[in-house]
Amino acid sequence: MELYENKYFQEVFILTRKLKTMDGNTAAAHVSYAFTEVAGIYPITPSSPMADNVDQWSAQGRLNIFGNRVKVVEMQSEAGAAGTVHGSLAAGALTTTYTASQGLLLMIPNMYKIAGELLPAVFHVSARTVATQALNIFGDHSDVYACRQTGFAMLAEGNVQEVMDLSPVAHLSAIKGRVPFINFFDGFRTSHEIQKVAVWDYDDLKEMCDMDAVDAFRKHCLNPERPAMRGSHENGDTFFQHREACNKYYDALPEIVEEYMGKINAKLGTDYKLFNYYGAPDADRVIIAMGSICDVAEEVIDYMNAHGEKVGLIKVRLYRPFKADRLLEAIPDTCKKIAVLDRTKEPGALGEPLYLDVVTALANAGRMIPVIGGRYGLGSKDTPPASVFAVYEELAKDEPKRQFTLGIHDDVTHLSLEEKPSPNTAAEGTIECKFWGLGGDGTVGANKNSIKIIGDHTDKYVQAYFQYDSKKTGGVTISHLRFGDKPIKSPYYINKADFVACHNPSYITKGFKIVNDVKPGGVFLINCQWDMAELEHHLHADAKRYIAKNNIQLYTINAIDLAIKVGMGKRTNTILQSAFFSLAKVMPEADAIKYMKDAAEHSYAKKGMDVVEKNWNAIDAGATAYVKVEVPASWATAEDVVVEHKLEGKPELVKMVKDILFPIDKMDGDSLPVSTFVDHVDGQFELGASAYEKRGVAVTVPEWDADKCIQCNNCAFVCPHATIRPFMLTEAEAAAAPEGAKIRPVKAGKGKGVYQFTMAVSPLDCMGCGVCVGVCPTKAITMVPQESQLAQQDVFNYMVSKVAPKHEVEDLTVKGSQFKKPLLEFSGSCAGCAETSYARLVTQLFGDRMYISNATGCSSIWGGPGATSPYCTNEEGRGPAWSNSLFEDNAEHGYGMYTAQQVIRESLADKTRKLIAIDWAYAPLKEAAQKWLDTMEDGEANKEATKAYIAALEEGLETVDDLYAFATSPAAKEHFGDGAEAFLAHAKELKESGAKYCDCDACKLAAEILKDKEYLSKKSIWIFGGDGWAYDIGFGGVDHVLAQNKDVNIFVFDTEVYSNTGGQASKASNIGQVAQFAAAGKEVKKKSLAEIAMSYGYIYVAQVAMGANPAQTLKAISEAEAYHGPSLVIGYAPCEMHSIKGGMMHCQDEMKKAVDCGYWNMFRFDPSKETGKFTLDSKAPKGGYRDFLMNEARYSRLTREFPERAEPLFERNEEAAKARYEHLLKLVEMYKD
Repeated sequence: MELYENKYFQEVFILTRKLKTMDGNTAAAHVSYAFTEVAGIYPITPSSPMADNVDQWSAQGRLNIFGNRVKVVEMQSEAGAAGTVHGSLAAGALTTTYTASQGLLLMIPNMYKIAGELLPAVFHVSARTVATQALNIFGDHSDVYACRQTGFAMLAEGNVQEVMDLSPVAHLSAIKGRVPFINFFDGFRTSHEIQKVAVWDYDDLKEMCDMDAVDAFRKHCLNPERPAMRGSHENGDTFFQHREACNKYYDALPEIVEEYMGKINAKLGTDYKLFNYYGAPDADRVIIAMGSICDVAEEVIDYMNAHGEKVGLIKVRLYRPFKADRLLEAIPDTCKKIAVLDRTKEPGALGEPLYLDVVTALANAGRMIPVIGGRYGLGSKDTPPASVFAVYEELAKDEPKRQFTLGIHDDVTHLSLEEKPSPNTAAEGTIECKFWGLGGDGTVGANKNSIKIIGDHTDKYVQAYFQYDSKKTGGVTISHLRFGDKPIKSPYYINKADFVACHNPSYITKGFKIVNDVKPGGVFLINCQWDMAELEHHLHADAKRYIAKNNIQLYTINAIDLAIKVGMGKRTNTILQSAFFSLAKVMPEADAIKYMKDAAEHSYAKKGMDVVEKNWNAIDAGATAYVKVEVPASWATAEDVVVEHKLEGKPELVKMVKDILFPIDKMDGDSLPVSTFVDHVDGQFELGASAYEKRGVAVTVPEWDADKCIQCNNCAFVCPHATIRPFMLTEAEAAAAPEGAKIRPVKAGKGKGVYQFTMAVSPLDCMGCGVCVGVCPTKAITMVPQESQLAQQDVFNYMVSKVAPKHEVEDLTVKGSQFKKPLLEFSGSCAGCAETSYARLVTQLFGDRMYISNATGCSSIWGGPGATSPYCTNEEGRGPAWSNSLFEDNAEHGYGMYTAQQVIRESLADKTRKLIAIDWAYAPLKEAAQKWLDTMEDGEANKEATKAYIAALEEGLETVDDLYAFATSPAAKEHFGDGAEAFLAHAKELKESGAKYCDCDACKLAAEILKDKEYLSKKSIWIFGGDGWAYDIGFGGVDHVLAQNKDVNIFVFDTEVYSNTGGQASKASNIGQVAQFAAAGKEVKKKSLAEIAMSYGYIYVAQVAMGANPAQTLKAISEAEAYHGPSLVIGYAPCEMHSIKGGMMHCQDEMKKAVDCGYWNMFRFDPSKETGKFTLDSKAPKGGYRDFLMNEARYSRLTREFPERAEPLFERNEEAAKARYEHLLKLVEMYKD
């Protein structure tokens, strides 16, 4: 039973809807499932969970209101999903999709068609930013606003309960009104916010559905039993008037929407309208907005009106069709000024879309109310009460800004409103908690469980929201939890909390101002291994003062060692969750422990009961593991210790690091003004910033035993983050090394007897994955507490900055390759990531001349975080030129890079040929020019030829001063004879004109060539991306670019799943694999991308697995780049999404197991060879296939969730692997001669 107070009529209704704790995506999926027969889908953040829920419910047997399970169809792209939706609707099935951002925009062409054909589609959209100067996966309305012209109706919700209540309106109105709908709510802020909400029963939804309209839809659909034609083409004589024939449907739609809102109001006791007014009946200042900001505004309105102000809000629900008369009815007669808030930016427009609609509505009605417009919340910029207070304060001015921005400091165009500290407007009695975690440590998952436990097992209202930085696992996460006895709105970050926990000690040592989040008298819990003396040492003085002066209740807990003790490894989340419940006392401790254990079983059963039991032990241990710290009185007067960090490097890079990177790293990017980004207005950042981060997030790091080491460099070869590196040192370099350096003579091979050797480790950059330990043949590496190795940071820094490269020891062996500087380092990828190991290796080989076009996905997120590039430069300042375009067009984008380079170089080649043809051109210059032409297409040879050519050009280019000196010398008379006087006059004329160089044809050509000298050397074009891109959405581009037979290289990081968007199935996923959109195990085998490419006959193709055969990986990459034509290298990349037993420290081992059992095959196809074009580098399978599958939860979970399907699917998987190996043996024979 739910008591629901109607805030408009103050009447109380008793409803029978069940209360459940869920997020906005789940609410939308719950409603959409009821009305959906077919879902055509494609994964995109933050909308994918809707489709995943629908898929899971279908697999579990849930029935919609028509008595059927929803058929979920995953397509290769959003455009493909939209086509499927269109076709399914045309053939008579009620069809839905879930999308956002670029995904929604890819659907636009089909949306025009769907709307034009009056088909009752509903697109559920977690509204998200459209990429501009950078990608942003978070929320605003730029995507839905881009669809205004499609003919789709648009319905907006502002919180999780509204998503549940109003989503049926979209479906019901689409069915009856024959107009398709975008049903949208704020991405992340609503889609991922967890609330306790009242849930629809499907019988209530079925009761409201117009089944006659459903029947009419089916009867009108395409069917050969009563054939008809759609999608014809028309000419100018009829198209216009035919297009106007749909007007009556749009005119009628608002009343249909109102009808269904009325039915819902009758059931729920709500008062949903097209435009809802909230606030003082006689308000003089009114905000008009839609989305989650409306709840923030309501809190502010309640506060201001209680303090004598008269303000209000109009919540826009039906945005298209825009019913102007209903808007006008909602505006109080007393209103003197209006502010319209838009969550988008339309550069160059007179105002944003909603603003223009409101201005037009008022003007057409003759109501002359001043209207101002503001932008807010772009890219999920937090919009707290202070922002709304600022709007009402602006409206109170005699001359408010006509256009403004909220939540930022615009010191360039000065559009931002000043925001002052605001009072707490949250519901009285609300308890607020904040948890600072590390991505991948389980903090977010534990807090999701915690809020559901509180929501589902107490009478309290709850809210949870999760804030992330731009790293993969290993980034900062902040969990915001609220609970209380009154309904909670507050869709904004918590700034003052009753309970704050710091789950990673590095945040304390780096001086994050976490304790400032704690309210006076509140609780602060630090997870660390420190005793009191160490705690005093690590806590900064400002934190000590705040704790002492605000009576903060300080606790510590050593969940790090405790997690290891109970078998949880690095996962401290369950221990810390248990400590939270014990300290917060939200419910009786015994109940909390029981519910936590139930939640742990639900969350981790898919990984096996051994994992569940470890979590149970952690829960028991955490409940009593914390220690109260008696705060010394001396902390109140603690004095700051000023530490100067002198940064070395390129001035532009150092400035960017200080101005942008450091604030972002401390989660203080919100404070940066607009002027900070003026130098980077186009989104271009310096390389090498990640080296300045020194995040120090690893609990344990490698310790190198110099005496056990055989100097094979295997550890460096596999290191995902380039934090363990070999160096060869001269005697002088070794003597100058820091005291902690472990230096030994070179034991064998190149450099022996000449240099000293060391293996340097960067403890503050290491992610603690332990992959290096697994590949060390002599157990010379062990994982030890990070603090014990901090002295090694100075050693690493010295080696990187002071030790010169020893190019003579570099080669294309596993050992020799690692003496090359990695030009990818310290990325934000997951600990143990295989993708970065491959990419780092490619940069070591070719990074000084690489272009990288990177598909959106994991590799673009760890590869291209704003102002934090992990790609870097060598000692000459050269490095990879990296760019991300989109997900779907990455291959084409890379091909564009190749084409531009070719055009410019061919122009330079033409000029070079003309230069050589000039008789008087400098002979050594001609020789260098010819050498450059001869090596144009040979990357390595052309490097040296280019250097020599540039030197010759610079030497041969005669300055005007030199020319004039020669013209006035006797030699000129001797050389030119009677023409010497004219030559002198010309030289004098040039000198007086201020010209710098001689203007003869040779010098002019030399100057023109030198102007573009950066394009002279042959560049190596690389196109990076994951399997979701290469096998699915980008496959058409991959195929087309490879088919052009041009010198481009494609590297596919094959994780066999869409990793970045949360683990959806791709065409690279294999039979029986469990993934999102394949909840009951994938039915069809993996696509053979390699063989598709091989079928052209002129494409170099290789499949590699670094951990199985490092030398083969190195050889394949080298051969691919050297091949004068297109190449495709597919690297097997175990991923967090595989849930490997023991974790990602076994990533490289897992590759070897995959190859040994025959799951993954290594081979190379080299068309340049006369014979033996196909080389099978894998040996015959050794057995253990099922053991391999059962070692990864992506397979083993099928035996627990759908045991009846597991055996037949696994059998098919293994049989397909056997057949594949036999087929590869045949290819060896086929290409032998």
